[in-house]
Amino acid sequence: MASELCNKNAKFVQIYCTFQSKQTNSNKIHMKDFFKFTLASIIGVMIAGLLLLFITIGIISAMVSVSEEPSHIEGNSILLLKFDHQIVDRAKKNPLEGLDFGMFQGEKTVGLNDLLACIRKAKTDDNIKGIYLNPMDIQAGMASVEEIRLAMKDFKTSGKFIYAYGDFLTQKAYYLATVADSLMLNPQGSVDFRGLGGERTFFKKALEKLGVEMQIVRHGKFKSAVEPFLYEKMSDENRLQTETYLKSIWNEMLIEISASRKMGISELDDIADMVATYRKADFAKQKNLVDRLKYKDQVIDDLKKLTGTSEKDDVKAVDIYKYIKAPEHREQKGLARKKIAVIYASGSIDASVSDDGIKSEDLSRTIREARRDSSIKAIVLRINSPGGSAYGSEVIWREVKLAAATKPVIASMGDVAASGGYYIACAADTIMADHTTITGSIGIFGMIPNMEKLLTDKLGITQDVVTTNEHSDMISVTRPMSTFERELMQQTIEEGYDTFISRVADGRKMEKTAVDAIGQGRVWAATNAMEIKLIDVYGGLTEAIELAKKMAKLDNYRIVNLPKLKDPLEELIKEFSGSAKTGFMKDEMGETYKYYEQLRGLISQKGILARMPYDIEIH
Repeated sequence: MASELCNKNAKFVQIYCTFQSKQTNSNKIHMKDFFKFTLASIIGVMIAGLLLLFITIGIISAMVSVSEEPSHIEGNSILLLKFDHQIVDRAKKNPLEGLDFGMFQGEKTVGLNDLLACIRKAKTDDNIKGIYLNPMDIQAGMASVEEIRLAMKDFKTSGKFIYAYGDFLTQKAYYLATVADSLMLNPQGSVDFRGLGGERTFFKKALEKLGVEMQIVRHGKFKSAVEPFLYEKMSDENRLQTETYLKSIWNEMLIEISASRKMGISELDDIADMVATYRKADFAKQKNLVDRLKYKDQVIDDLKKLTGTSEKDDVKAVDIYKYIKAPEHREQKGLARKKIAVIYASGSIDASVSDDGIKSEDLSRTIREARRDSSIKAIVLRINSPGGSAYGSEVIWREVKLAAATKPVIASMGDVAASGGYYIACAADTIMADHTTITGSIGIFGMIPNMEKLLTDKLGITQDVVTTNEHSDMISVTRPMSTFERELMQQTIEEGYDTFISRVADGRKMEKTAVDAIGQGRVWAATNAMEIKLIDVYGGLTEAIELAKKMAKLDNYRIVNLPKLKDPLEELIKEFSGSAKTGFMKDEMGETYKYYEQLRGLISQKGILARMPYDIEIH
């Protein structure tokens, strides 16, 4: 029995061991399969990713290729200008511009330079019978709108028509639309006409709640860039300068509207006091703000008659994006060797918030290269800037001065060319501005936040410092400035201001005392700036190029726009990288996003600033 039991146990053990061995081998096989399938999946994902990348590059390349193909314009067409896009001095090369992909939202923009070129081209294009203006609002500054209006007036000398129609016209849109031969309004529409207002935002109370004190050092009673951090409302000096330039801009608008509508200026002012904005369309017709009240189908019938289009056919309307790519007829054949360089300086100077704006090193290099290029016979420096870094402004000013010593340099001011924006303009041979340009603001300031209360009282964070010298930790944002530090900063500001007015005095052939009298940070509209000799002549980008041509004595020439724009693919990658964050912030903050941008932009500036008092928002 014992022997049989032992044999049975031995068999059981053998069977169990065999089972265990098979189980182990099976586990090994499963592990091998797991690693094999995992590796295959990783390789598959990588291959799919590469294929997707190649397909994306192919699609983008195709889009870029298509976007660069010239447009064919049929006969009896009209140029459609809706202005449902942001107008900038010079648009970027983004092949996906205007398309939305979730949070990747491409802002639809058009360059003012392209827009003016299209209006000029349409003037002599036999295929374009006229212009159809259909604006609701215009996303541009007043000076840009003025330049478009001037181009429209020149277009009318060809004998071609300009027909304007709107459901609701904002003040900028109405100002532009009055240049038309026929101005129509929807019977249920209205015209926004109530005068200009400038809005300011003040952060003093918000900063107090956070426990942040903005320590300010400045020169000039008008240098009100710092007021949002010191006060809860405008100072008397700030209110005075704001009223002065707003009245100047409003007066220029009234002069142009008065001439177009054949109405008296006082009559227009009376209508603005009645606030036409919230009155019915028949009020606008009764007061002669528009010619007739018509529905869209009636407008289309008018356009068909003007273009000789049969009733059964559609009006051939060409938008600005298509017309930009239409070839322009040139009397002179071949590529002209002599050039006029238009160099764009748009945005804050050396602001570190984003890649947009003016980088002093990059812009000064562009001016230097244009100065050394013998084929470039004249330079137009197109400025649309509220200023920024005082040091960056000096770097650019130096190159402008050197360029002006070798060839004609014309500073063309856009919507705003103030503080640092004026600093870089003052060395030019001629300064040209639109009637509604904002300029001046000759002054500098320093702004150092003291976040001691925020860190210590609010967050419970304390600091301790070890220094080798008495003021080694200057400038600190975790404590208030000492008397010595504030006096030293004030001395630096005074020296910087003296340099600024010296540059202006040298460029404008004025005494320093005279510059100081009109400086001290005061902002001027161009009409007032002309009286005090801060600018030389009125005109926009087109007139600046004409003046450059005359000063350089050129007959056959071509325009080169500088700095060179980034490759479309590079611009697209940049757009994708920044759009997600910006899109999220805009969605969350809504209308208040602009206040975040203003505060972030000012706080991020480094060093002494030569900047506009605020970002002007005129309604």
